[in-house]
Amino acid sequence: MPIPRPSELTDEQTRTPETTTGTTTRAGAAPAPRRELRAHSRRRRWSWIAAPGVVAVSASVLAGAALTSGPAPQAEAAVPDRLLQAAQLQRQTTTSAAWFEHREVRAASDARIEAERLAAEAAAAAEAARLAEEARRLAAEEATRSAQRDPRSLARAMAAERGWGEEQFSCLDSLWTKESGWDYAADNPTSSAYGIPQALPGSKMASAGADWETNPATQIAWGLGYIDSRYGTPCSAWSHSRASNWY
Repeated sequence: MPIPRPSELTDEQTRTPETTTGTTTRAGAAPAPRRELRAHSRRRRWSWIAAPGVVAVSASVLAGAALTSGPAPQAEAAVPDRLLQAAQLQRQTTTSAAWFEHREVRAASDARIEAERLAAEAAAAAEAARLAEEARRLAAEEATRSAQRDPRSLARAMAAERGWGEEQFSCLDSLWTKESGWDYAADNPTSSAYGIPQALPGSKMASAGADWETNPATQIAWGLGYIDSRYGTPCSAWSHSRASNWY
């Protein structure tokens, strides 16, 4: 049912239960005059108009009208240049600090990587040197064992390096067979001569190598040098040995 407008209300509708015509408002009171009833009806109309909802709607409408019809709001005040410059300087300082910090971190990282690379290269070089030395030592040991097993073959090759062929090696073979029987550990108890060439004393062969006591290659190298410097050729040394029983 639609709500009637205030202007459409009748006197009967606007009367309160206490103000109905022909009745009294209180027991024993006289009937109210018609003028007072009309005044009371007008007050009821205004109290309905002033209800909270109506006031809120009216206030909103009036406020909107004031906003639309009033002067435009003033623009916000411009930010001072000094504040803009300070903000820009702060931003540049922060960016620069971050850049320098990143550069320092990158430089430290690069230095660490370079140090690790150099250390790895040094370790690899040291390992390569160690392996090479180990290979040389093993080769020398194998050569020593091979020379101990067959010193004649080694002597033939070393004599050929000096330009002495098979004829000279034949004289050398005869000479050292007589002296030591090609025994690298041969020790003459009467003269202290030692080794394949019977060096006297045996320590003379230290000039050819510290392992002169056990390595036939060292003894042969010293013996060939001795024959070359003293007699010139193995055959000359062999001739002297046959004549004097020593060389």
